[in-house]
Amino acid sequence: MKPVEIRELSSDDLNVKLKEARAELFNLRFQMATSQLDNTARVKQVKKDIARLQTEMRAREIAAAGALK
Repeated sequence: MKPVEIRELSSDDLNVKLKEARAELFNLRFQMATSQLDNTARVKQVKKDIARLQTEMRAREIAAAGALK
């Protein structure tokens, strides 16, 4: 997921995407442990997507706090 796509999402959509990404990461780790994972690079991609989603959520939180002052 690209940063531009993430910025266009609403806060609710960000939460949903974050939950989905964490579930996917869990499943990928489970597949890796049982030697069923074919694309090991996908784990790194999902981790980066999670980080991007969390970064955008935090940026919005800081912007909202700054707007209140």
